[in-house]
Parts: sequence; C-alpha cells; structure tokens
Amino acid sequence: MSRIKTAFDRLNTEGRKALIPFITAGDPDAELTLPLMHALVEAGADVIELGVPFSDPMADGPTIQRASERALARGMSLRKVLQLVSAFRTEDDRTPVVLMGYANPIEAMGLERFAEKAAQSGVDGVLVVDYPPEEAENFGAAMKANGMDPIFLIAPTSTAERIAQVAKIASGYVYYVSLAGVTGSGALNVEAVAERLPAIREKTGLPVGVGFGIRDAATAARIAAFADAVVVGSRIIEEIEKSTAETACANVKALVADIRRGVDEVKK
Repeated sequence: MSRIKTAFDRLNTEGRKALIPFITAGDPDAELTLPLMHALVEAGADVIELGVPFSDPMADGPTIQRASERALARGMSLRKVLQLVSAFRTEDDRTPVVLMGYANPIEAMGLERFAEKAAQSGVDGVLVVDYPPEEAENFGAAMKANGMDPIFLIAPTSTAERIAQVAKIASGYVYYVSLAGVTGSGALNVEAVAERLPAIREKTGLPVGVGFGIRDAATAARIAAFADAVVVGSRIIEEIEKSTAETACANVKALVADIRRGVDEVKK
C-alpha cells in the first residue's frame, strides 16, 4: 500500500482531514530545503508537495515563479530534487512526498528513467501540470509500475469528460484547483468550490484535495468542511521570502501549525 493511501486511510479512521503544504525544492537554497521539509512534518503536514523548479511555470503565479527562479539560480535540478527526497527518507520513512512540476525536465531525463529514479529516491506521487490526462496514459502507467501515484489537477472549467479521464488514470488523490487562474491569484469563493466537488466525487472515489487561494487557518477550516485535503503553497513561499535563513524554518512551522489547527477544527 502506498504511503499516500496509508496516510488518507489513517486520517479517515481518525476522522481528520489532510493538510498538504507545498514548497519549492532549492528555495531559497538547497541546504534549507531538507530542514523545511522536516519543519512541515513537525507542524502537522500529512503529505508534502515538493515543487520541481522550472523556468516557465505556466500555472504558477508570481510568488511561486520567484521561488523557481531563486532555486534555478542556485543550481537546483530534477536530479538534485530526487537527491533531496533520498536524504529526507533517511530520517522520515512515513510522510508521503509528491513532486509537482512540469513535463520538460521529465522528458529531458526520459519518462522511464525518471520513474525508476523517483521511486528509488522515495517519491510517492507525481503531479505534472502540463500532462493533460487525455495524453497521459504512458505517464500513469510508468508511475504505477514503479509504485507511485499519478496525480492530476481538476479545474473549475474541467468538463465531465475530462474528470472521467482523470478518474481513469489517477491514484492517490486528485487536486481541485479552486480558482480559474494561477497560484496565489484572485479571491477564493468557498461556496462555489463546495458546489463543484460532488460532480468530481461522482466520477472518482479518490480523496479530493483543494488548493489555490488558501492563506490562513479560517479559510483552511472552511475548505476542510467538505474537502478531503487542504493544499497550501503560495502563502508558505511568502513566509520563506520574508524570512532569513535562520528564521525560515521556525516561521514556516508556526504558519503551517496554525493552518493545521484550522483544518483540525473540522471532524468527519
């Protein structure tokens, strides 16, 4: 059984919802990424989404774009991201790690080689923003053959046909993008998100995580009332941006712990 399924099964037994924080690998530098990952776990993360920096992150707003730029400027690469996951696994064999990124670095490495290396490193799931589900059967098969979960985005504009295609390939969980825009943009309409989730659940029995636009404990609690997981990214990156190397882990830990308290206000 995958770490992701184990985590969601445990939370379901406990009557709790998942918290999935996102950071970009190598931001602000490679040396701080590993301590930040452990700080996320200490603060209550159930799954970590680790961003693979890319020069043209089309789905990401300015905040995560800046994180990618900082990481790339310091020499972060897909190969080094996998090394970070391996290092994380020497101390934490429980917390699922999902890589979130774009197709180009994977294609450059080669899909089969990437799948093997990622599995060997201890990666549990992979979300590739620009792999459309209609063209991702090879990707999904490669992930599953290596014991990893292919995870896909569903947007407010996704048709019933696209949701059904995601349900056919995906495992682990699906990620519902709560805003019709890039990360960190717009005002989150919680009621509109709540209305959308039943149509997704009609097509898939997988847990549904909701992200984009969640910035505090109060909003996290509102989303957790109907979602299976709450995903927070841009707000954490902002906290890293305004912190020093000495204060980043403590500041991020405090922020994520506060959001964790909001998520835990909701019981299944």
